[in-house]
Amino acid sequence: MSTASVFPEPMDSAFEVAAELGYDGVELMVWTDPDSQHLASVARASERTGMPVLAVHAPCLAITQRVWSPDPVERLRRSAVLAASLGAPTVVLHPPFRWQRRYAHGVGRQAEELERAHGVRIAMENMFPLRRGRLRWSSYTPGHDPTTPGARWYTLDLSHTATAGDDALALLDRMGERLVHLHLADGTGLSRDEHLVPGRGTQPCAEVCRRLGASGFDGAVVVEISTRRARSRNERLDMLAESLLFARLHLGTDLPRSPV
Repeated sequence: MSTASVFPEPMDSAFEVAAELGYDGVELMVWTDPDSQHLASVARASERTGMPVLAVHAPCLAITQRVWSPDPVERLRRSAVLAASLGAPTVVLHPPFRWQRRYAHGVGRQAEELERAHGVRIAMENMFPLRRGRLRWSSYTPGHDPTTPGARWYTLDLSHTATAGDDALALLDRMGERLVHLHLADGTGLSRDEHLVPGRGTQPCAEVCRRLGASGFDGAVVVEISTRRARSRNERLDMLAESLLFARLHLGTDLPRSPV
């Protein structure tokens, strides 16, 4: 479960919810929440709840451009160090913004160097263009689809394919064996990123899970949904429990244990 899935609750709450509902671990979203930025705080939450950190999402959102450093090179370096320190095998990264020209030119080389130095996989995530009426333009370079020109490892996000109007199954095929991370969520094709509970939108979430389950996929499947509009904490927990059940059913894994 992504720690972003309990927003606006803090990081500690995400670890507790994941443990209560029977998740196998968490993806740490490095965020404006100070605890998410410090190894000691994350390690304490992980040890207290028994929830391992399975991935670290680098602070590459527009709202996190000042987390750790304004320099994206330094943010990626610190993400790799944090992941390695927590025993997380994967760092999730967005394509560079168009204005980050120097960073974009060297990010592939930097990713390879960090992978060698810290033993992690840096998995580039598919994003989406901005849309207004018939107009479409990308904030990313060379675009929102990381398979063009290509990356060593990939993260597939099914809410982003909905927003982009991309064919999720075709993108899954293009990513192939380089896919090591899935953000499981849904969307209806609106111009905004929805991150719905899987099964509540138009994306082939079940088919993607079934394909991964049948292929021997050894990466992480991470529930990354938006619960910020939940009317109560119980409603938030219900959404996250439903998402976990969906994942286990379609991946063909064991059903979640009953919360204590």
